[in-house]
Amino acid sequence: MRKGFTSKPKTDEPATPGKNYITPSGLERLKDEHRFLLTRERPAVTEVVAWAASNGDRSDNADYRYSKRRLRQIDGRIRFLTKRIEAAEVVDPEAPRAGQAAAKAFFGATVRYANAAGVSRVVSIVGTDEIDLNRNHISWVSPLGRALMKSAAGDSVVLQLPGGTENLTVLEVRYESISVEPFREPPGSEASAKGHSETHTKTKRPHSRE
Repeated sequence: MRKGFTSKPKTDEPATPGKNYITPSGLERLKDEHRFLLTRERPAVTEVVAWAASNGDRSDNADYRYSKRRLRQIDGRIRFLTKRIEAAEVVDPEAPRAGQAAAKAFFGATVRYANAAGVSRVVSIVGTDEIDLNRNHISWVSPLGRALMKSAAGDSVVLQLPGGTENLTVLEVRYESISVEPFREPPGSEASAKGHSETHTKTKRPHSRE
């Protein structure tokens, strides 16, 4: 059994009430994770639970207790992803826009702005499931996202922060493809360990002679 699963499946998480605005690639990532957990990781962990249960007293069986806990975590994450996918309202940043819809910052916009010191930054406004600060992807319900929402080039907006306020100047609003980090199978997952083991077994199997 593998215990090196560093990125444990998250349990049920608070979600933004109402519609779940999300980009097409963001929704695809949720679906890919949901598919992986439901069709690969959960069955693999279920096998480990059955194996551990067959090893005797469950009250003193660390493998069994660990695997059951993992299974609960996976089930919680599957429930969360199911709700987020069902509530998804897909907004394509590359969809044609006209008039104010093209000139102002709404969900899916990429905005370039500057602070009072003249330091500029570019951010993309995405869904709560797509936040990635390394890619400058911010949530539309974050303080910065709310401040930039409905602004246009040349507008001054006020960013509300816990320690006070900051004045920002919007320099550019554009709509373009937003690249979301795709879902990748977590290293140390039970499914990957099982797949590696099966592949290794096949390569070790002697060839039959005719």
